[in-house]
Amino acid sequence: MTVELVRASLSDKAVFRRLLQLYHYDFSEWNGDDVDEHGEFAHRYLDHYWTDQDSHPFLIRHAGRWAGFALVRTEGVNDMSEFFVMRKYRRSGVGRDAARRVFALFPGAWQVRQLRGNDAATAFWRSVAPGGYEETVTEEGPVQRFTI
Repeated sequence: MTVELVRASLSDKAVFRRLLQLYHYDFSEWNGDDVDEHGEFAHRYLDHYWTDQDSHPFLIRHAGRWAGFALVRTEGVNDMSEFFVMRKYRRSGVGRDAARRVFALFPGAWQVRQLRGNDAATAFWRSVAPGGYEETVTEEGPVQRFTI
């Protein structure tokens, strides 16, 4: 399996924005979001990933094709803010490989959060988090914490 983690440059922002639409569409099942008057899902903080030193955008490729993305915040604890793998590539190891590559880039304390009811995401992160992770449940949903 060929999984590539690409630090997204400013020239990749249009690709990122399109993949975010797919992500928000999938996510709307849990958060109830809807499209705006232009037929698009909004993502308030996307621009920050290219201007804030604690924000890190990555694109995921599989066999040379775009397969998803990861948005990481590194202020204090490392936080997987957003993580998306296109449905076509799910359950194939692409997400697991990409997540582990992201973790390796930022050694230290991590947290990964899921929305309540998104059981597939929770199962995924429980399987990807290194052994010995600690899980708590907040009002929003489960959170796994661990150190790399």
